[in-house]
Amino acid sequence: MVYHSEYPPFYVTCDLVVLSVRGGALHSLLVRRAAEPYAGHWALPGGFVEIDENLEDAAYRELGEEAGVGRDDVILEQLAAYGEPDRDPRHRVVSVAWLALGADLPEPTAGSDAADASWVPVAEALGSVAGEPLAFDHERILADGVERARVKLEDTGYAAALCGETFTVADLHAVYESVWGIELDRANFHRKVTGVEGFLTPTGEVREGGRGRPARVYRGDPRTTLSPPILRGDR
Repeated sequence: MVYHSEYPPFYVTCDLVVLSVRGGALHSLLVRRAAEPYAGHWALPGGFVEIDENLEDAAYRELGEEAGVGRDDVILEQLAAYGEPDRDPRHRVVSVAWLALGADLPEPTAGSDAADASWVPVAEALGSVAGEPLAFDHERILADGVERARVKLEDTGYAAALCGETFTVADLHAVYESVWGIELDRANFHRKVTGVEGFLTPTGEVREGGRGRPARVYRGDPRTTLSPPILRGDR
């Protein structure tokens, strides 16, 4: 049986907001497009969803191809769908965007359809990179992804995904300041994060360095719900 539809076909892509803290600043993974449209412009990593592929598998495939990142390297969640009719000059394209957070992610290698790939400070990527805006509507998607990450740090343990397997409260404090872009009182922050049940699990280890007593080392579960939340406005 041949099915005929009155609706025109359209394409589906996945675009990835991949965030990591590097050198004390929040960075986004960007790729430089090698082909038109927007040849030479920086863009979010991503690509077209294959006909026999589900959306999450497509996101993980693109993460592997564009960033060398595996499923266990990041915490991944669906961000939003973007479907303005003129967002892609080639076709009618709907993008399902994803947010990925990870610590110590590798230096990227440009895939076959990219001229370059790099970690770029979010503050720069949300303005212009080398004097050019991001391709397509990727600045809007990136801005939405950064705000989602900031909100997630308020009410979940997502910050742990940006710290690594083990960390100190000072490491966690640096991640919160990098993602939120504000200064947080250290003593107040320490009291809050150590007072949230289920957020931090002591490893029994300590880390030497700096002044004062050795720092306790913790593990964190990114899926933890923080109650009470740690709010940006309460420093």
